[in-house]
Formats: sequence, C-alpha cells, structure tokens
Amino acid sequence: MTKRASTFVLTAFAFIVITSSSAFAQKAPEFSNDLMMDDQSYGYLIAEKLEYRSVPGINPIMWEVQGYVGKDLNKFWFKSHGEALTTEREAEMEFQGLYSRAIGPYFNIQGGIRYDLAYEGGGNKSRGFAVIGLQGMAPYFFHVDGGMFISGNGDISASVEAEYDLLFTQRLIGQPIFETSVALQDVPEWGVGSGFKNVGLGFRLRYEFAREFAPYIGINWERKLGETADMARAGSGHVNKLSLLGGVRMWF
Repeated sequence: MTKRASTFVLTAFAFIVITSSSAFAQKAPEFSNDLMMDDQSYGYLIAEKLEYRSVPGINPIMWEVQGYVGKDLNKFWFKSHGEALTTEREAEMEFQGLYSRAIGPYFNIQGGIRYDLAYEGGGNKSRGFAVIGLQGMAPYFFHVDGGMFISGNGDISASVEAEYDLLFTQRLIGQPIFETSVALQDVPEWGVGSGFKNVGLGFRLRYEFAREFAPYIGINWERKLGETADMARAGSGHVNKLSLLGGVRMWF
C-alpha cells in the first residue's frame, strides 16, 4: 500500500512539473507598447527634385522637397516646390503643412494649409489656401499626389502629379512624370485662367550611387492651356517650354 502511494505521489509530482513547464513555455510575453501598431515614430525628408533647367532666356532652378514626422496612421507632412530664375529677380514658391491619415495600405488622405509667395522685380505677392489631398501608390505602382485648393478669396483649383519608376538595373532608374492642374475661376493677378491651366510631361534618368543620393539628367515639356495661355501671351510670357535638365535626388 505504501509502495502504491509512493508511486502515485511520484507520478502526480512528475505530471505537475511537466505541465507547469509546458505552460511556462507557452506563456505570452509581457505587454509592451512596442508591440502595438502605430506606436513607433518616424521622420523622413526627401528632395525629389533639385535641378537646373536649360530654357532660353530664363534658365530656372527648380526644387521639390517634402517630408513627414509621425506614426504609421497619423503624420504631419511638409511640402515645398517652386522655381527661381537665374537671369532675373523673380521666383515663385509654394509651401504646405498637412495632417495626413492612412486610409489603407497604399493611400493617405491629407488636409491643411498652403501658402504661395512670388517675387517680381522689387515687389512680391502672396496668397493662402485650405487644402484637401490624396497621396499614395495607385495600381501598377504609380505614385500619385493630388490636391484641391480653396483660396482665401474663395477661388477653387486642383492639381495632380503622377510618376513611375522604371528599373533598368538596380541603380539605373528612369522616371516618367505627368502633371496637370485646373482652376474654376480666373485669377488675373496670378496669371490663372479658368479651365485646365497647364499640362507637363517629363522624364528623368537617375543613377543611385546610394539609395539616398542619385544625380540625374532629363527632359521636361510644359504647356499652358486655355485662358491661362491667353494671359501668358498677353503678358509676353512663355506658353510652351521644352527644357533639358540636370539635378540630384536625395533623401534622409
């Protein structure tokens, strides 16, 4: 009897040890915020375009810079683009500050403000907008950035830019670009007519010495349309511009 009792005790003890070890092995890790989605913060800044264009008579320097600070779902975006002439004291630039919210794995909806500033000779002018936009990757890996803008005077306009990366090799990459914009009202002081304002096509060929640094060359064509083109002709401005270009793409 004593022998049977001893056997039973030993068996029970072994069962408890084994099951306890198994339970310990399957125990979930301690809770950590690092495991939660949208907990990590990120920062990103890219100079998508820093380039010199060869255009008869004006030869502008162009830039397009953007970046964000935030988490997976919510971010603050900063965007700027513009051009400065090398032959005259003229420049146009645009700045945007946007709240961005992910609405899927590929797209973000954005809203915020935009501020335009233009220098012409010794004077300057400016205007502000409310912005709502969409940015992300469309099917077939087209990068799309579009927005609708409402100025402080109630003028409504919209623009869209689409680009695509063609990998010839792991370092040599071609990038076709399409852009256009439209306005619902005339804004003569800014040379804007109602309807489609312009259309642009470009191609840039870059070589990535590193992913963060890639010089490029390319070609760009722009044409003003409709009433915007008429205003440009009346002011002896350019309606058609075809340019060769060179620049660098950098990100951090």
